[in-house]
Amino acid sequence: MSKVIGLTGQSGAGKTSVSEVFRMNGFAVINCDIVARQVTEPGSECNKELAKHFPDCFDKAYKLDRQKLASQVFSDKAKLELLDSIVYPHINELIKQRISELSEEYQYILLDAPTLFEAGADKLCDIIVAVTADKDTRLQRITERDGISKELAEKRFSSQHSEEFFEEKCSYVIRNNGSREKAEKETLEIIKLIKEK
Repeated sequence: MSKVIGLTGQSGAGKTSVSEVFRMNGFAVINCDIVARQVTEPGSECNKELAKHFPDCFDKAYKLDRQKLASQVFSDKAKLELLDSIVYPHINELIKQRISELSEEYQYILLDAPTLFEAGADKLCDIIVAVTADKDTRLQRITERDGISKELAEKRFSSQHSEEFFEEKCSYVIRNNGSREKAEKETLEIIKLIKEK
């Protein structure tokens, strides 16, 4: 059976470049953002279930209007919790399926999941690696990357876990406040430790 490594962390901490280092070192990568899009494709079981609670966010073919849904759930905690409780089980099912398919070919599988703990997908992992960075660094990266305002970026941060949370819950933490090279070097050291275990 393959070893499953969870990769999570804060917005703007540099998870994508860390994920790429794992991929280049022989890890199969399951990107959970892509999985989330797949479970909400038009006509999916997940969408049919969501449409019962958010009918005005779907058309007749059960195609999801993502912006409409986002505007409803991000300002209402109860609605966001309802959304998560419907979507996460579908995502986890698909992840399990992917893990079992990839296990035939890969020894190591990286689960790239921003909401690893919220989705309960941490239970599928043998080892968890987090990428964190201080707030100012993340703010700069995310406003440049996504072209959003400082206020919007801070709003995103407010719903995310602190560095302390990741330090407590994860096997390894990459503090990515410096250069890309430094983060890459740390990632390679962690890969070495994982492969030696």
